[in-house]
Amino acid sequence: MRRRRMLFSLLLVAAAGMGAAGVPAPRAQAAAATAPLDRVVPAPASVRPGGDPYTLTDRTSIRIPDGSGEARRIAGYLAGVLRPSTGYALPVTTRGGDGIVLRLGGHGTAGLGAEGYRISSGGRAVTITAARPAGLFHGVQTLRQLLPTAVERRTEQAGPWRIAGGTVTDTPRYAHRGAMLDVSRHFFTVAQVKRYIDELAMYKINRLHLHLSDDQGWRIALKSWPRLATYGGSTQVGGGPGGYYTKDDYRAIVRYAADRYLTVVPEIDMPGHTNAALASYAELNCNGQAPPLYTGTSVGFSSLCVPKKVTYDFVDDVIREIAALTPGRYLHIGGDEAHSTSHDDYVAFMDKVQPVVARYGKTVIGWHQLTGAHPAKGAVAQYWGYDKTGAAERAQVADAARNGTRLILSPADRAYLDMKYDKNTPLGLSWAGYVDVRRSYDWDPGSYLQGAPADAVLGVEAPLWTETLKTSANIEYMAFPRLPGIAELGWSPAGTHGWDAYKERLAAQGPRWDALGIDYYRAPEVPWPAR
Repeated sequence: MRRRRMLFSLLLVAAAGMGAAGVPAPRAQAAAATAPLDRVVPAPASVRPGGDPYTLTDRTSIRIPDGSGEARRIAGYLAGVLRPSTGYALPVTTRGGDGIVLRLGGHGTAGLGAEGYRISSGGRAVTITAARPAGLFHGVQTLRQLLPTAVERRTEQAGPWRIAGGTVTDTPRYAHRGAMLDVSRHFFTVAQVKRYIDELAMYKINRLHLHLSDDQGWRIALKSWPRLATYGGSTQVGGGPGGYYTKDDYRAIVRYAADRYLTVVPEIDMPGHTNAALASYAELNCNGQAPPLYTGTSVGFSSLCVPKKVTYDFVDDVIREIAALTPGRYLHIGGDEAHSTSHDDYVAFMDKVQPVVARYGKTVIGWHQLTGAHPAKGAVAQYWGYDKTGAAERAQVADAARNGTRLILSPADRAYLDMKYDKNTPLGLSWAGYVDVRRSYDWDPGSYLQGAPADAVLGVEAPLWTETLKTSANIEYMAFPRLPGIAELGWSPAGTHGWDAYKERLAAQGPRWDALGIDYYRAPEVPWPAR
């Protein structure tokens, strides 16, 4: 009996030893699950790893020492992300102490600007410090990526929930980091737009450009011209039912975006891309006859009637109502592919419309064809050309930039998220070529447009046109994994850019998107973890 007890004890010891060698002990498990501070997208400006990690437990609180309303709201947002997966209460409190600390203002924030933040992680606390609320919110997005990917699930998961020790200090390269969603070719509901906003916010995108009108549909209800929405918004590509946003719908989108520190930039495309408006009101046509509604995908055939006075009454009313709904400083007037408008008429139209935007307190953004007219002082041109764009057109944009016009860069063969990844991509178009994930990432906005001063670049934007996209899953398949790369080009210092390192950090996002239910394209050039 004694020998059997001794043998049993020896077997237990052996089993324990095998567990230590083959199955990590709790502390080793936690270490293995801890993401390095630099495995983040967009890449932080500065990372100094070191010291003990911080571990969330059922005793962790989220602390906001200054007690400000904005900090409290951001703390509530963070708690909403963390509670379902951790199962912890994570109370939000203004009391000092250890835990997750969100700190606005104070010592050491002067260099962080409006959107920068600092994360300091140690054994007792992880502290996010920022000068302004937007920075605090961006810091929260980085904190999410430093936790295991299971934190994104909506049901309770096994921990541990550990954040590596050290300090991240981060500020953006560009002020404008945008994404455009075309809701005109196919209409997307308020809920679908909100879903996309949440996805954009994770990668520190701060502008949502909504393409609200085009030949196929007018998507916002206006009191002064009601048929724009009720008739002009009644269809979409392929002849579906279309749809439009009421003013309350649009306000809800604007508020939701603002809560995530994105500014909505509305676009009403003109003088071309206007068939939905022309079909709604015969008087906007030079011949006084309304064309039929349009459900195809061709471009360049429509134009407002430039000589008519009613055209400018229409423009004034539309801009006045949309400007009143939009807190942000920018209003986009389109201006691309106006092939049915003569050059002289185009210049005359833009000369009349730009002052209307200014009269209602907004700054003009136009597609880069605006530089072929007379860009107003302070105007911004959004460049969407690509490798095959002619030298004269590029030089025209660069010349405008040298003369004070700011630029948003959206090269179609780099930043257009609706371009096919390759010939087998089931969605999207290919007129600008195939745009794989590396090509989308591997360019520098500061030197992209020859002759344009680097300091003329306001930022970057990733447009998503929707001729072939009908669902949120379609949006996600084309946006991910390319969107985070455009976000990194806009946020991170140029010195951090490099495909070899980026593809590893991007691959680590895959399990996070799986947890969030994002339907992404598993690009073959990215070393995704096995599912």
